[in-house]
Amino acid sequence: MATKTSANKVKRLTKNSKLLKVIIQSIQEKKGANIISLDLRNIPEAVADFFIVCEADSTTQVKAISDNIEEQVKLELGETPYRSEGRTQLHWVLVDYVNVVIHVMLPETRKLYKLEDLWNDAPEQRFEN
Repeated sequence: MATKTSANKVKRLTKNSKLLKVIIQSIQEKKGANIISLDLRNIPEAVADFFIVCEADSTTQVKAISDNIEEQVKLELGETPYRSEGRTQLHWVLVDYVNVVIHVMLPETRKLYKLEDLWNDAPEQRFEN
């Protein structure tokens, strides 16, 4: 017999999987580059289950990608982000769905902050542009 905790875990994994799929597709639709998913579930100090990191060539593309993520997640899953930050300068937009946090960055911003290096013990998955 499954416990309530294991049932909740399966439900959360299914929800995360659907959310990740929509997010990756949304990034790809707007030609985001160097897309990586970091699985943070086994890192005790992590603030989310997954980080998705991608690059955009311009501030216009950063906006287009982050807007498309929010639109498609709302349309397909009925979810809105807990918060979204960085929309003033558009060098790095963070879209926070609590369990999944997306970082859309300009290449120079990504090189400066090196999120993948900060979470280098997290398994990563790369996606096609």
